[in-house]
Amino acid sequence: MTVPSPILQMTGITKAFPGVKALSNVDFRLFPGEVHALMGENGAGKSTLIKVLTGVYSIDEGKVTMEDKTISVSGPLEAQKVGISTVYQEVNLCPNLTVAENIFIGREPCKLGRIQWRRMNAEAEELLKERLNLSIDVAHPLQSYSVAIQQLVAIARALSISAKVLILDEPTSSLDQNEVKQMFAIMRKLKSEGLAILFVTHFLDQVYEMSDRLTVLRNGELEGEYLAAELPRFELVLKMIGKELKLLEELPKLSTEFKEEAGNKMITASGLGRKGAIAPFDLAIRKGEVVGLAGLLGSGRTELARLLFGADRPDEGTLTVETTGQTVKSPRHAIDQRIAFCSENRKTEGIIDDLTVRENIILALQATKGWFRPIPRKKQDEIAERYIRMLNIHPGNSEHLIKNLSGGNQQKVLLARWLLTEPELLILDEPTRGIDVGAKAEIQKLVLSLAKQGMAVLFISSEMEEVIRVSDRVAVLRDRRKVKELGGGQLTQQHIMEAMAGG
Repeated sequence: MTVPSPILQMTGITKAFPGVKALSNVDFRLFPGEVHALMGENGAGKSTLIKVLTGVYSIDEGKVTMEDKTISVSGPLEAQKVGISTVYQEVNLCPNLTVAENIFIGREPCKLGRIQWRRMNAEAEELLKERLNLSIDVAHPLQSYSVAIQQLVAIARALSISAKVLILDEPTSSLDQNEVKQMFAIMRKLKSEGLAILFVTHFLDQVYEMSDRLTVLRNGELEGEYLAAELPRFELVLKMIGKELKLLEELPKLSTEFKEEAGNKMITASGLGRKGAIAPFDLAIRKGEVVGLAGLLGSGRTELARLLFGADRPDEGTLTVETTGQTVKSPRHAIDQRIAFCSENRKTEGIIDDLTVRENIILALQATKGWFRPIPRKKQDEIAERYIRMLNIHPGNSEHLIKNLSGGNQQKVLLARWLLTEPELLILDEPTRGIDVGAKAEIQKLVLSLAKQGMAVLFISSEMEEVIRVSDRVAVLRDRRKVKELGGGQLTQQHIMEAMAGG
């Protein structure tokens, strides 16, 4: 039996940005008539590899061949001309234009300088019906259809320009179960027609349902290429995380006792869920305990945290603050109920660059008091100095602009902001991401100290060993569902990874 040649091959791809090497000597190949999943955690290099392939980024080293011919593309339009099309998670079409206009935009059939509308609509209808089994009115605006239909229209546009390689970047992230089935049926049909599909998703169940082959990236390097049928889920998770199990099990644990006797419940979520974000879940957090959230990137950790803080509205279920008997309806209401939330996006949802350390620290407290009752400047100075000393923030000058501080010290300023509100529940989403080892250790110790003082803490980190070290219980998420809750003797790397892998 003759082994087919790859339709696309990337060899020795290297791409660096100032201060970081995003890709280092990465190889990748894609065969006609296959669905190939590109896997890796946050920062692994998946997005960079796709952007290099589609010409968004230039290549520092390496080469790309398409049907055995070396190609060099300078942008997405040129990539389309050689047969490489991308459908992104956020549909990048024009919602106010019709379906047909979106499919043929820039390539409308014309005669004597006039667009032939009937012909364009007829060709759009034929393309959708024959290639995607989709019958809709192509003269209607795109925005009148669901996100799933819009995704299919984006695929139809790619097919209309004779794509040989189709890149699907998180195509199912906003779809419900039935819409995912419809998308997969289309993918199988296109695969049977010989189209090569590069599939990027964080849902492990979907990876194993659809993929023939997997390529795993880790820290900008190629970990390996595998046949999906020959790589168990547990091993895939290990390869993505990149840590030896025994080594991780040997790490010292900061929180050594499982608190069966932890304090009264502070907050209770019952059947709480939001369509497209996270399936309904139950979770209780008690005073004086640290509850960790574990799961791969895209598993729903941040979505769960945002529901608990009221940043997103749930579609179903209840969230009750047991100390007051009230439900959480909004971030402002959450703050009033003594709940604080440190977002993972400290640059966009946390610090305010052009304000000083002092101004950033007092921000949440000032918001609770109201802007017409300003905190006296002398009081602001006292507060800032106290928290700078308590959290060991460097430099120790409260009038420094926060944008000039290191990432670790910016994170400490955000912690100071919320501790100042004296929360009963502190939600920490990736509090140690991008900071040095010393700052990480300080924040971990602070978390345990706060819990010892009776504060409830929800701790989210993509570093599993960190979650285990500080948590009394861990809720495990997979594919936007809470699948398990572990504590005591079960709180091990092995048990968490088995729950994350599933199957």
